[in-house]
Amino acid sequence: MSAQHLVLVSLAVLFAAFVQGATGVGFALIAAPVIGIVRPDLLPVCVLVLMLPLNFYVMWRERGAIDRTGASWITGGRLLGTVGGLWVLAALSASHLSLFVGASTIAAALVTLMMPAFSPGRAAFVAAGLVTGVTETATGIGGPPLALVYQHQPAPTMRSTIALCFLVGELVSLATLMAAGRIDGSQLYAAALLLPALVVGAVLSRVVHRRINGRVLRIFVQVFAIVSGSALLLHSF
Repeated sequence: MSAQHLVLVSLAVLFAAFVQGATGVGFALIAAPVIGIVRPDLLPVCVLVLMLPLNFYVMWRERGAIDRTGASWITGGRLLGTVGGLWVLAALSASHLSLFVGASTIAAALVTLMMPAFSPGRAAFVAAGLVTGVTETATGIGGPPLALVYQHQPAPTMRSTIALCFLVGELVSLATLMAAGRIDGSQLYAAALLLPALVVGAVLSRVVHRRINGRVLRIFVQVFAIVSGSALLLHSF
């Protein structure tokens, strides 16, 4: 990764960590398309590794608000979805994976914008976990399905529960990817280079997470995701 690319991706990671720390979602939607444009071979491992400390931090910060019942059902679906994510990785080349990331990012953002309010139940939790398992294992992007089921819950519940689900799911995905031989040193090195930007973004989110208008920021994240996904699709052709 060149110095210019490192600065570009670091800025994306910093902003993505700030957004996720403030709202509970958005890191992969922002960071993955930018990384995919610069170095598609780093997906999804680099994103998954970076999200581990970020989600642990968010979960611990608001641990008293975690929805443990919902998180349990989501995790069950998430474990099943990991197999589907591995199939996507095996079936797609790096360029096709970029296309998949771009298309799934746009689709997820549009669905999140248009989805009406509803009260999630067991089936919704399992379905969200299943879809998340496929998309996060394949691309590092898993937030939109979880945002759908929690978008109308109190902000602390949304942030902390999604962070817990992410944390467990990311550990499962990384273990599965390692067993499948999909992790190499370049991906881990890139994540280490981007860690300072992640820390700055997470710390900044602490300053505003109780005061920020989460709904407005989530809409902004989805619009940004559509633009980023579109750019990734154009870059892949």
